[in-house]
Amino acid sequence: MSPFTEQTRETDDPQDSPKRLILVTGASGYVGGRLVRALLGQNMRVRVFVRDPQKIAGLAWVDSVEVAVGDANDVVATAEALRGVHTVFYLLHSINAATHFEKVEEQMAATFAHAARLSNVSQIVYLGGIANDARQSQHLESRANTGKRLGFGVVPVLELRAGIIIGSGSASFEMVRHITHRLPVMITPKWVTNRIQPIAIRDVLYYLSQAAKLPQPVSGIFDIGGPEVLTYEMLMKKFAHVAGLRKRTIIKIPVLTPGFSSLWIGLVTPVPTSLAKPLVGSLINEVVADPSKSIAAIIPPPPEGLLPISTAFSLALEQVSSHLVQTRWSDAGLYMPPWQKTQGDPAWSGTAEYYDERVVETDATLESLWLAVEKIGGAHGWYGSDLLWWIRGFMDRFIGGVGLRRGRRDPDFLRQGESLDFWRVEVLKRHEQLTLIAEMILPGKAWLNFKIDEVKIDGRVARRLTQRATFQPKGLGGHLYWAAVFPFHGFIFPTMAKNIAKEAERLDALDNSR
Repeated sequence: MSPFTEQTRETDDPQDSPKRLILVTGASGYVGGRLVRALLGQNMRVRVFVRDPQKIAGLAWVDSVEVAVGDANDVVATAEALRGVHTVFYLLHSINAATHFEKVEEQMAATFAHAARLSNVSQIVYLGGIANDARQSQHLESRANTGKRLGFGVVPVLELRAGIIIGSGSASFEMVRHITHRLPVMITPKWVTNRIQPIAIRDVLYYLSQAAKLPQPVSGIFDIGGPEVLTYEMLMKKFAHVAGLRKRTIIKIPVLTPGFSSLWIGLVTPVPTSLAKPLVGSLINEVVADPSKSIAAIIPPPPEGLLPISTAFSLALEQVSSHLVQTRWSDAGLYMPPWQKTQGDPAWSGTAEYYDERVVETDATLESLWLAVEKIGGAHGWYGSDLLWWIRGFMDRFIGGVGLRRGRRDPDFLRQGESLDFWRVEVLKRHEQLTLIAEMILPGKAWLNFKIDEVKIDGRVARRLTQRATFQPKGLGGHLYWAAVFPFHGFIFPTMAKNIAKEAERLDALDNSR
């Protein structure tokens, strides 16, 4: 077993680094959230730039950083966030934000470069993707163009390009893990023979945190890769061996298109088809670091060496099984399905709203009732009617949504802003309120809210749980949707509320028996 965790490295003495102010964008995302933690662990001054501070409200480091709120597309707000900053980490990605995400990303990068100049930032550090192949997918081309846009400004840009990042909660790891677990025999496209050079998240964080301590600003493109070059086929077989699975059989055929492959990945992994499509499109490329772009001259390799992929897999699996995953690919932002984005009633028509409200009372303690509410979803299920939830999740994945397979980061405890099956935690007030906003494909917006109050019943104090499902339809399709699913609510929601109360009483009894 490695003496280090998945996310920590031995580094130079942080006291050797000047007390620069470091700004991290994308702090609610997979890499950004871990980078903040790594920088703080080296006693650096950190500011984060977020659109919604509630997205980071539940993170352990939030009280240790400065928080700047604004939109990266707004040059004034961005320049204000960058005021006094020495080094900024540009970790913004719009792959889920729009159909033409590459245009969104280029414009945002251009705005950011301009704001950095206005605020006299000394160094921009950008994490992109290795793009040395003659053929470039839309995804990798967009990553490269983002670096170019940042570089058009006067502020030096250090662009670190990585391939597949292996770590608990990364999209690449989740795709490999679920495909390999679920498919002992795989029929795959010929691109599984393409060469790749994956890198452990721990090594990515090492290079990024070291970039914050460079004595002088640096401009240039540098590839960072792990110690092994292998194929996608070898990667999946290596994972199977590490995970203790039986040998996987891979049959390669030339007719599976990236589009069809992304649909298949959307069905068998937690990654939705909309996100899988640009990622799978990149599989046509060989993603191998170019020795002429080595970062070694600027940042030496980690003292103990780069992490072998088998070790990276082992550490990631250990984090998952121990429920210690710090960030996940799904934490980055609210997933807005195309249908939901394009539907809409006229602004003057007002907002219609349907709801289903259930109220139950229980003698269980406030603590037990909250614990029962907070552990909803994931492996625990949805307190009854699980077949109906499974069918709804399958339907969502079939049409390109996120479905239920994202599960939970932790089986019992939630934090604000994180994903939960096909919901996201919008409000989390412990012992008071949990509000989930739907991220399944819907012709409208939906919320599921749980509120706990104390009430007097026949002279005794009891707890009351108010469970409310709210739906705001968009267009005629939204109204028809509510009418279609309304009969099923008579099975789902009363059972859910009653079973939450029963679970709270069970937890109470268990606690009293100890």
